[in-house]
Amino acid sequence: MGTKIYLIRHGEVEDSDPRRYNGHIDVSLSANGVEQIRKLSSFLSAIVQKRNSAIGAVYCSGLSRASKSAEIIAEPFGLKPIVIDELKERNFGEWEGMSFDEISDKWPDAFSAWARDPLRFSPMEGESTLDLRERVMPAFNKIMEDHEGEDIAVVSHGGVTRVILCEMLGIPLENIFRIEQDFGALNVIEMWDYPVVKQINFVV
Repeated sequence: MGTKIYLIRHGEVEDSDPRRYNGHIDVSLSANGVEQIRKLSSFLSAIVQKRNSAIGAVYCSGLSRASKSAEIIAEPFGLKPIVIDELKERNFGEWEGMSFDEISDKWPDAFSAWARDPLRFSPMEGESTLDLRERVMPAFNKIMEDHEGEDIAVVSHGGVTRVILCEMLGIPLENIFRIEQDFGALNVIEMWDYPVVKQINFVV
């Protein structure tokens, strides 16, 4: 039996702006974000029951928007989320907390270069895309190794889920922003002899 991974982006956050880099800033889920994840939790519970299976473990980032989402996801299965620091969002350095427009106004050349090629260019004083992959993928691979043949959930952030999906699909990392990840997005991956991505960016 293959391993099934439910890869989830956290719900909507307070003062939500999808074009803002929160990074390591610990923003909280909004009321709407909590409701998004509750709906997803119910949906996921129904899927798992239909398969006569169960979620064996729920992993998450330590940032509260992910850990609170993970608690809601884990509740129907009687689980406590396991926090893995390596699943944190990318550190955006000087761009943390800023909107795309604010960054573009202050650093137009740097932001344009980043948008064109996020592999070669990085947020100022922040993590590069390669840094993020080198942090995230060993942790994700260890989770899969520890739960071979099980159903598991991993609750994290847009940048993290994009890196994992690029790796699973064999997509060059410079194309990372061609994968959308909305708040509360569910992605489904099955691991056999190779990864099979069954679903991307599904929102209940």
